[in-house]
Amino acid sequence: MARKYRKARKMRGSRTCGYGRVGQHRKSGGKGGHGLAGLHKHKWSYAIKYMPDHFGKHGFVRHVPGLRERSYINVGDLEDLLNTVAKRKKLKTKESETRTIDLVELGFDKLLGSGRISKPMSVRVRSASELARTKIQNAGGKIIIP
Repeated sequence: MARKYRKARKMRGSRTCGYGRVGQHRKSGGKGGHGLAGLHKHKWSYAIKYMPDHFGKHGFVRHVPGLRERSYINVGDLEDLLNTVAKRKKLKTKESETRTIDLVELGFDKLLGSGRISKPMSVRVRSASELARTKIQNAGGKIIIP
């Protein structure tokens, strides 16, 4: 089509160029809508491909004052934890010496009885299960509950 027959040339000087008196061809770009419009309709395949976690529930936060998650640790993890704390503080301990670990200071609330312990140690913790108490005492250590 020759340029002189196009609508843009034909409608020169007519204010609306054939698009009516109300909208006057404003905001017409982007045929799919703006933003996230159409994600359940014509942009569905885009949403599935590039935004797979966009829809659905994303958890619930229960706001109760004073309620916090409790932190647990097992008896089997105590020796590794004690070694990392000793390395961090650069402490040297003798094998015959009973070592002390403060779980309250480290942020743990309860000591559980899963795992094995071979070295005697005294453990300071808020609460401990019966199995954890027996394992610590059988290894020659003790539990201190503040």
